[in-house]
Amino acid sequence: MRKIIVLEFLTLDGVIQAPGGPEEDTSNGFAYGGWQVPIFDDLTGTVMEKQMNVPFDLLLGRKTFDIWAPYWPKHSDFWPPVMKATKYVASNTLTSSEWKPSVFLSGDIVEKIRKLKQEEGPDLHVYGSANLVQTLMKHDLVDEFWLKIYPLTLGSGKKLFVDGAIPAMFKVTESQISPNGVIIANYKRAGKVETGSF
Repeated sequence: MRKIIVLEFLTLDGVIQAPGGPEEDTSNGFAYGGWQVPIFDDLTGTVMEKQMNVPFDLLLGRKTFDIWAPYWPKHSDFWPPVMKATKYVASNTLTSSEWKPSVFLSGDIVEKIRKLKQEEGPDLHVYGSANLVQTLMKHDLVDEFWLKIYPLTLGSGKKLFVDGAIPAMFKVTESQISPNGVIIANYKRAGKVETGSF
């Protein structure tokens, strides 16, 4: 069985939109694209390199795929495994791409992703893909979060956790703080929410 691992850069107030550059995702007038760049440091880069080079396939929303498809084939020397990974894309409009191998999931996306998780193969890594991540969380399909939490707030933009997040417990499996204050933390799904009283 494959795990779904959500890898995100996010601000203290949970924004995940356009961390990598001004033109990455300007939807809804977002003006802070590239917010992670001034804070990114060597330790964060080392962690990312490790995470990007474990065996994986990609599970992406259409908008993230549209951003990545023209970019990564031209920059694959930086991340060679991304070219070999199968790209599973949740989209009711896209049916093909020159960036291969790509598989397009339409219709009942949730059921198709459930079946995909049951197959043999590498874990499925989700980057960006804000709308898809909301769907995955709503249906309890996320096994792990690998987060890099940056020390800034933006006040607006697409967020990781919104109203669709279900009550769920997680266990920290790895954590460290980079020299520039990025909290790097991996969380693994750990059952139902427990409550108590003091």
